[in-house]
Amino acid sequence: MVKPIPRLKLQGFNNLTKSLSFNIYDICYAISEEQRQRYIEYIDEAYNADRLTEILTEVARIIGANILNVARQDYDPQGASVTILISEEPVIDRKAAGKQILSDAVVAHLDKSHITVHTYPETHPHNGIATFRADIDVSTCGVISPLKALNYLIESFESDIVIMDYRVRGFTRDVRGKKHFIDHKINSIQDFLSKPIQSRYEMFDVNVYQENIFHTKMHVKGADLDTYLFEEKARNIGFKDRMRIEAQVKREIEELFHGRNLMG
Repeated sequence: MVKPIPRLKLQGFNNLTKSLSFNIYDICYAISEEQRQRYIEYIDEAYNADRLTEILTEVARIIGANILNVARQDYDPQGASVTILISEEPVIDRKAAGKQILSDAVVAHLDKSHITVHTYPETHPHNGIATFRADIDVSTCGVISPLKALNYLIESFESDIVIMDYRVRGFTRDVRGKKHFIDHKINSIQDFLSKPIQSRYEMFDVNVYQENIFHTKMHVKGADLDTYLFEEKARNIGFKDRMRIEAQVKREIEELFHGRNLMG
């Protein structure tokens, strides 16, 4: 017989769900097949499950959430996933003496809040392009906001392209019973980005204010070729090859940014 999970009293809870979703891309050019393999190995080590857990744990700290449970996994041949369940306030066993804080016994989706990340390193089979994608979701209920972790998340990854969606769902009531469908002011995700990040990226918005849906896409401004080369310097590459590689990298960025293949 399966032992039932004890009921837990939710604290500081409201019915507003705030969800922040990222796609983060790092673009790289590796000249040889061996370099492309080493790039995948580098990314797989730099962003393995342990490192991703550190990043998401810091996200929980920044937004003021309490971690309830962590699930993480590295994959073969590459990639990793981490899921962290969080709550707005510590979970307390009110029946225990001194109201003991529960820890590993808590595995329920308290507050329906979580932080997840999945990574997708891959390489083009022919032309030298290598791409690392990280998908990140931060979903919270109550007054804590995932927007507080925006800058940290962008700085934690090698981010050439960042595509972000933020949405507020549900409603909560004030003490007079009036429904509120959002509990904070927002005109754009860009408003929550630091000045240094804003200065490094071109940014575009598609917002649906009446539905509390906010979408921002951004890509780095004019980085030089050395930024994208793996284990190589542009000065060691002939002029024609530099032009070709720059065109390939530019095309890759444009296709990922616009979400479609370019003609020609």
